[in-house]
Amino acid sequence: MRKIISFMHISLDGFVAGPNGELNWAKVDEELFDYVGERISTSDTALYGRVTYEMMEGYWPTAADQPNASKHDIEHSKWYKNAHKIVLSNTLAEADLVNTSIINANLAEKINEIKQQEGEDILVFGSPTATHALIEQNLIDGYWLFLNPVILGQGTPLFLNSKDKTELKLLNTRQFASGVTELNYVVERE
Repeated sequence: MRKIISFMHISLDGFVAGPNGELNWAKVDEELFDYVGERISTSDTALYGRVTYEMMEGYWPTAADQPNASKHDIEHSKWYKNAHKIVLSNTLAEADLVNTSIINANLAEKINEIKQQEGEDILVFGSPTATHALIEQNLIDGYWLFLNPVILGQGTPLFLNSKDKTELKLLNTRQFASGVTELNYVVERE
C-alpha cells in the first residue's frame, strides 16, 4: 500500500511558515537540493493544498526553459511535469488541469482509495493547511522533516490542534553543512 509522506521544512520551535506564510527562513542549498532530488525521483505523485499547488504550477512547468535555469530547476521541472498531482481544494475545478486530480470532499475515502492504487509513496510538499486536514483524518504515514536552525517565535505550526498521541519511529537522520537536519519518521500504527 502506498504511503502519504509529509515533506516539510520546520523551525526548531515547530513552525512550517512564518507569521505571514513566508518560508524565507528555510535554508536550502545545492547539497540539500541534490539530496531531495534523489529521494523524490523515486516518487510519482505529489499532493498539495491549493495555495502551494498554484505557487508550484506558476513556476515548475517552465522552470527548465529559463536561460538561467539551475541543475535543480531542470531536474525538478522534469519531475514535476511527469508526476501526478493531487490537490486538496474546495475552489479549484478539474477542467483544464494536466495530470492533476482535485479532492474537494470525502477526504479520507478518496485518499485511502489512492493509497490502494499502484504507485510509489505520495509526497505532500509543504501545504500546511492540507497537511493539517490529513493529520486530522489520520492519513499521514510518515514525516520527512528538514529541521532548520532557527526559532521563529510565531507562524504556522506543523501540528495544529493535535489531540491524539501519535507514535513515530525514526528511520534516519542526516545533517547538512547548512545546519539543517533531516528527520525521517514513519507513523507506527497498531
